[in-house]
Amino acid sequence: MKRFALAVCAVFALSLPAFADAPLSADEQKKATEAAAGWGCEGGKWEKEVEATGVYEVDDAKCKDGANYDLKFDKDFKLRSITAD
Repeated sequence: MKRFALAVCAVFALSLPAFADAPLSADEQKKATEAAAGWGCEGGKWEKEVEATGVYEVDDAKCKDGANYDLKFDKDFKLRSITAD
């Protein structure tokens, strides 16, 4: 019985959709780049979280102090967090 329960759990876990980040559309990319530039940052790799959070994030943005940061913006491109990379 335990093996059956484990097998059912494994099948269920493997059938769940995997959450992954998605690339930004051209319009989102433009707005995101402008939002980051407003904080003195540019470059990096942009992604949009798909888990209904509406969060846009850029990894390894180079900012005006010369350091790299990870920035997260909400769905309206307002800064939510900035962390040193």
